[in-house]
Amino acid sequence: MITLAVLLVSALVILADRKLLEELKRKHHDRKYSVLKALLWADDLLLPTMMILGRILPDNTEPFCYALMWTNWIWLMTVAPRMVFFALRYLHHPRIGAVLALGVCVLFAWGATLGRTTIRLGEEEYRSTRLPAAFDGLRIVQLTDQHIGTLARPEAELKRIVDQVNALRPDLVICTGDLVTIRYTELNAARRAILGRIHAPMGVYAVLGNHDVGAYIKDTVALPRAENTRRLIALQEEMGWRVLDNESILLERGGERITLSGASFDVEQRKERHDRDLPAHHLDEVYRAIPDSLFNITAVHIPQWWDQILEKGFGDLTLAGHVHSMQCKINLFGMKISPARILYPRWSGRYDRDGKMLYISDGTGYVGYPVRLGAYPEVTLITLRKCE
Repeated sequence: MITLAVLLVSALVILADRKLLEELKRKHHDRKYSVLKALLWADDLLLPTMMILGRILPDNTEPFCYALMWTNWIWLMTVAPRMVFFALRYLHHPRIGAVLALGVCVLFAWGATLGRTTIRLGEEEYRSTRLPAAFDGLRIVQLTDQHIGTLARPEAELKRIVDQVNALRPDLVICTGDLVTIRYTELNAARRAILGRIHAPMGVYAVLGNHDVGAYIKDTVALPRAENTRRLIALQEEMGWRVLDNESILLERGGERITLSGASFDVEQRKERHDRDLPAHHLDEVYRAIPDSLFNITAVHIPQWWDQILEKGFGDLTLAGHVHSMQCKINLFGMKISPARILYPRWSGRYDRDGKMLYISDGTGYVGYPVRLGAYPEVTLITLRKCE
């Protein structure tokens, strides 16, 4: 579907470019514009060629995914402004079209620089009568969607994130998935050393997202998805993180206890990952060893499972990621606008129901295109409070 849309847009822009070149030749007495024509056509066909190549190649390698991401950006920086210009020119407003086209260029340039690298601190306080007194004031930092394999400067960007996390002095850190983009090898020794510096007295915990479980590995003979997942879990545990793969544990503090549960993404649902109604097949396994009488924190990658988590009687606090606000979010007069609203009923920030809370972080990394427009990289601090 995406490839078809890109091909259609490219065809329309090529036709518009051709018409413009013909007008320029007539206006300037048949002056040749062969070089300009070649440049425009090469630009129009760059992304479609890469996308077709991606379908032909036997596997999604890290270099190719990185190159495709930046090709997307080049295409957005050049084709999208021309579309705006041609549309306004067709409506007889070429000057307005030129100004708006320049604005689109500036917007995508900003999104790939400051918008992509400026970390936003999300802060929330969650109050519950079910919270034991010993856990009053517990500081939880949520991380999600680092997508290490497609970061422009992985080590530098991860260092900024780790420094921000440690500066918040968390008691507990929870990563809600998509640490990598394609395969476990993205989590190399240098990156493990950086992420291993995260300090939290009660531990660093993680769950697996759709990218972590090898959903986008094409050559599953060379690297089976299950083997990729096993190796990624082992590398995270090597750097001191505990991966909760469809399981729950007890957390103790001051002689009192709460439970922490982790629900992994089901790789069999990789094609349905954006569906509004996505069945959670493993929740019985996740909660089988813990009572629902204890305060529960559930970490999950996809927010669509929240309703089913509540139906099971768990998830006093549920943390999720996955959406990134589709890396585009505008706050307009207090209203959040994003293409993510079309696909997801809950897609960013805090949601409350019956005294329970879901928080969907916009994450810190990026995938598809190296741009964040308004949906800044987010590190989230949630403080738990007991109330009567």
